[in-house]
Amino acid sequence: MNRKISVGMAVSIVILAMTVTFSITMLVAMRLFDSTVSSVKEKESMYNKIAEVDRYVRSNDYYPIDETTLYDRLTAGYLLGTGDKYARYFSATAYTELMNTQNGTLIGIGVELAVDQSGYAKVIKVYDESPAKEAGIQVGNYITAVDGTDVKSMSSVDAIQTRLRGESGTTVNVTWLDSEAAEHTADLTHSGYSSTTVDYQMVQGNVGYIRIRQFDSTTPSELDYAIRSLSANGAGSLVFDLRDNGGGLLDDAIQCIDLIAPEGTLAFAEDKNGTQTLLGTSTSESRIGLPVVCLVNGSTASAAELFASSLRTLNGARLVGTTTQGKGTIQSSPQRLSDGSAVVVTVAKLVCGDGSCFDGTGLTVDVERPLTADEQTAYYDYTVENDPQIQRAVSTAQQMSGTTTVSGVNEAASSEAADSAAAESVAEGDAEAASAESTPAETTPAESEAAGESTASSSQE
Repeated sequence: MNRKISVGMAVSIVILAMTVTFSITMLVAMRLFDSTVSSVKEKESMYNKIAEVDRYVRSNDYYPIDETTLYDRLTAGYLLGTGDKYARYFSATAYTELMNTQNGTLIGIGVELAVDQSGYAKVIKVYDESPAKEAGIQVGNYITAVDGTDVKSMSSVDAIQTRLRGESGTTVNVTWLDSEAAEHTADLTHSGYSSTTVDYQMVQGNVGYIRIRQFDSTTPSELDYAIRSLSANGAGSLVFDLRDNGGGLLDDAIQCIDLIAPEGTLAFAEDKNGTQTLLGTSTSESRIGLPVVCLVNGSTASAAELFASSLRTLNGARLVGTTTQGKGTIQSSPQRLSDGSAVVVTVAKLVCGDGSCFDGTGLTVDVERPLTADEQTAYYDYTVENDPQIQRAVSTAQQMSGTTTVSGVNEAASSEAADSAAAESVAEGDAEAASAESTPAETTPAESEAAGESTASSSQE
């Protein structure tokens, strides 16, 4: 039996539906309005405070104001106030230099530098066919001045690096000391050269040693070539030296992991709402079946930590050295602003394929090998053959492969003795601190680092 709805009933239903819809819409709109008004009021309060300070300063400050500097520091201060310790502001000039460096317009002189206890820039690597190589600068030399400015007056190794850069064909005046402390000065002409991020060699006959300084677009192909070369030469195990590797490009680090790891999930990006996005997986096509050791320290960070963590999970790698930095976050690419400046902010947390996250904690090692105070001082003087941390990593790799040599055993023993010496040194320091009655001296940032970490900073230029 069909029942017909009267016109009055239909009209009533429509009116009721419209009323409900209107009510819900109004409720949502009111809440949105309240939220917007609250946000607007907060922003208005912030801007009013800045304007109030600005009026007072301009009316009373004795010194003239450089408007560009003021705006740059206001923006930098905003990012600092967010609490995002990895947020960074680039002035228009700094952003242009960054882009020019990345596309090869601005180049250095072909050296890697480290500022050690002397305060000068120690040369720790010289690239072939570079301006520095042609000028006779060698590993172990010290750059003391750039364009007549003492490098000790520069704030960091990055500041020195910036001063050494220039467009192809331009010159920079460099003063350096050679191994006999003789001073040299020369105008170096910026020209192209090939830089690498991977060094490798055979150690003690059967261990393949690979140093990865950072991860960038050339690293996957360089690493692939290094692994193939070492394997062809009979490497029975591999040691990846990731010390002082601050990370670099995450996508390229994931490609490097894929060259070594068996099939598995490598990483996720987790946003502030807890939503995870898969960043990459590995296949079994290029799996490395050799025992693997990763050598790390407190300056091993970000993508380098993911590399070490993934190999430990998927390849059974052992970590040697000291606890890593614990930077498990992902930053945005530089966001260009309307005036040519740019900002970088943290956009997600980096989560390993097994669900763990090393942010704030770092990766603990399987074999602890800190550096003693004397070893820290000599950190940049060591070679692959006599570096005590490399020796411990090599002996660990040999033990894993069952091919420990007599020299490997001796090195392991000497490393254990060094560990004991380091522990005794720490114990003696604690005892002295406990017995001291005078007010302790102010601790410098370098002194407050974990035992075993180098206090010097390094960079490529």
